[in-house]
Amino acid sequence: MKGEIGSLWAATAKPAPETPPLAESCRADVAIVGGGYTGLSAALHLAAGGTEVVLLDAGEPAGAASGLNGGQVIPGLKQDPDELVALFGSEAGERLVDFVGGTAERVFALVEKHSIGCDAVRNGWLQPVHSTTALETVKRRVEQWQARGAPVELVDRPSTAELLGTDQYLASGLDRRAGGLHPLDYGRGLARVALGRGAKLFGFSRAVSLTPESGGFRIVTDAGPEVSATRVLLCTNAYTDDLWPGLRRSVIAASSFQVATAPLPEEISRTILPRGHVASDTRRLLKYFRRDAAGRLLVGGRGPFREPRGREDYAHVRKAAVELFPAVAGVDFEHHWNGRVALTRDHLPHLHEPVPGLTVCLGYNGRGVALATSMGIALAAHIQHGTALPFPPALVRPIPFHGLQKLYVSAVIAYYRVRDTW
Repeated sequence: MKGEIGSLWAATAKPAPETPPLAESCRADVAIVGGGYTGLSAALHLAAGGTEVVLLDAGEPAGAASGLNGGQVIPGLKQDPDELVALFGSEAGERLVDFVGGTAERVFALVEKHSIGCDAVRNGWLQPVHSTTALETVKRRVEQWQARGAPVELVDRPSTAELLGTDQYLASGLDRRAGGLHPLDYGRGLARVALGRGAKLFGFSRAVSLTPESGGFRIVTDAGPEVSATRVLLCTNAYTDDLWPGLRRSVIAASSFQVATAPLPEEISRTILPRGHVASDTRRLLKYFRRDAAGRLLVGGRGPFREPRGREDYAHVRKAAVELFPAVAGVDFEHHWNGRVALTRDHLPHLHEPVPGLTVCLGYNGRGVALATSMGIALAAHIQHGTALPFPPALVRPIPFHGLQKLYVSAVIAYYRVRDTW
């Protein structure tokens, strides 16, 4: 139905593989809690290497944030390469730069290797520049990646307007390593491949307790059956609860709101992102936008901290879409949906090993498609081959006054909105 609340991806995805609830207790070498991209990628690679894997998800695997995001596959982090080297030191920093620079490549390689049908395209990511201050930041970013051989460049204002279909930006950074895909089809594809490699995936099986015991861990699900495992990966990201002390309070679970039009008429389609780039701009409260395989325009951005109540909560995103692309003013916005993004105070993913045998990974700060997939690969390699993790494990540090997050996140959003407007 036109204008209804509901994800475009859920409405257009291929059928999900069978992942029934856990019906009886079992044992595994590795138990994974959380069936997003991190958990599914880890399960796939562990199972392919001969490790016995059980994955539990509170809902459908890939059905939460992994299947609700904008489907932009972007390498890197918020921090630029030189900043990462300054934070982690020359040797470890450059290794990390190499890892995060290759995150998009790993996604597209997986899609190709396993023939995952998810409308994957690799036409590049544009980061449109909204201010002269941001222009200097993007110039430095481009220079730093170019110094490391990445196919990244600065695009001038006329070319930016041509590639985007709007003249509202001063310039843009273009990263040719990036692209887009159907995020739910990609997640379901990972699940299907993992099952084919022998991983056991159980949906609608919420883990309600995680207890260390002799020789490993015991996980109890909400329906009663248990999983015993030698090692556990906790990969719940923005949907982290109180399964392990302090984790939920170590991230902010912000909402990302998105809308999608009906497929655009040909005369409009020719003028908006005509070469198939994905884009997210330099605003503090960034706007991100792309086209899907059917020619719809998708636009997203931050919204109210609470869950949306109706179409009115998406008015600011529809307004942003029309401001950027006035030609869509008369086009129906057929889909409205939101998902969660896990934000950390330092804008870095957080790895934790609070007790031996338990590894936690969360906090992708909006780069989850590429980064979470790559972290799953890295976690599997760490377990099977002892390879070093990309990020050094750190102590779990709850954010002070986390219970007031609704108030201060709302205040920060309001402040940033004023700053971006100014």
